[in-house]
Amino acid sequence: MIALTPAYLYAAGCIFVAAVVRGYSGFGFSLLAITAIALVMPPATIIPTIFMLEMLASLTLLPGVWHLVHWRELALLFVGALVGTPFGVYALAHAPVLPLTLALAVFVFVSAIALARGFRLQRMPGAGVAFTAGTASGLANGAFGMGGPPVILFFFSSPAGVAAGRASLITYFFFSDLIGVAWQGWNGLITTATLVRAAWFLPPLAAGVWLGNHRFKRADSDAARRWALRLLMLLAVLTGARALSQLMQHH
Repeated sequence: MIALTPAYLYAAGCIFVAAVVRGYSGFGFSLLAITAIALVMPPATIIPTIFMLEMLASLTLLPGVWHLVHWRELALLFVGALVGTPFGVYALAHAPVLPLTLALAVFVFVSAIALARGFRLQRMPGAGVAFTAGTASGLANGAFGMGGPPVILFFFSSPAGVAAGRASLITYFFFSDLIGVAWQGWNGLITTATLVRAAWFLPPLAAGVWLGNHRFKRADSDAARRWALRLLMLLAVLTGARALSQLMQHH
């Protein structure tokens, strides 16, 4: 049984806000929730729970977007991610990850600004570009748990449309989170306490996802795209600031 401490009430509020963002944009839940909740709980405690909650968030959204998914591109992204992940894990074990994280944050921020200012591909990227984006996602996910930005940039720079891009992102994150939860379970990180925490956070998650999804259905597509790109910039700033702070602590 979880006691209703101020830390858990604060965490429930963070889950709700992050879930609204996830339901609206199709991404952003993990980084927003982990960044906020890590202020009051150890990351090792909360991260497995967040992975489970994000998978459940995707599961609730999938039935409504399944028909919009770009399956060909998604398959190539997954193949690339499978190739890139082991190299990312190797980098995590042998390379200084914080400078790499900071570099990724800068790249994502600059790319999001370019997209916001009107850059867009005229046709869907070919197989090579999709595979490369997937490989970059796998590298980033294996090295510092941030596999989303390359895939987000891939869809938001393409002419797929906001709804199709959001649907493809929701599907991509569901399967990638499923793999992540399986690996966490294999390594003993999914415990009874993890399941209890996930169950406790389920009501704010469900309410937030419903509200965000409801808002997306009523939103103008161009406004939704601008909002998503601003969110991507915010996530890049949060990630870069965290990496920079940790770098400064090490010196």
